[in-house]
Amino acid sequence: MALEDIKESFTQVDNDVRSYLENTGEYYKLQLLKITMRSITTFAKVLMVGSIALLALFMLSFAAAYGIGLWLENTFLGFLFIGLFYVVIGGICYLYRHKLDKPMLKNFSKYYFD
Repeated sequence: MALEDIKESFTQVDNDVRSYLENTGEYYKLQLLKITMRSITTFAKVLMVGSIALLALFMLSFAAAYGIGLWLENTFLGFLFIGLFYVVIGGICYLYRHKLDKPMLKNFSKYYFD
C-alpha cells in the first residue's frame, strides 16, 4: 500500500511540474506579447507625432527665415540665421546627449518591468 501511495505521489508531482512548466511558458509568451505590442504602439505614436511635428517645424522655420529675410531686406541672411540657429541647437544637444540616457532608461525599464 505504501508503495502505491509513493507511486501516486510521484505521478501527482510529475503532473504538477508539467502543468507548472506549461503555465509558466504561456505566461512568458503573454509577457513577451505585451512588451512587444507596447513597444510597437509607442513607436507608431512617436513616429506619427514626430513626423507631424517635424513638418510643422519645417514650415515654421521656413516662415521665420523668410520673415527675417524680409526684415533684413536680404532673404539669404534670414535663411542663414535660421540655419545657424539649428546648428547651435544641434551642438547643445550633442554636448548634453549623455544626460538623456538616465531618463530614457528609466522610462523604458518602466514598460519592461511593469
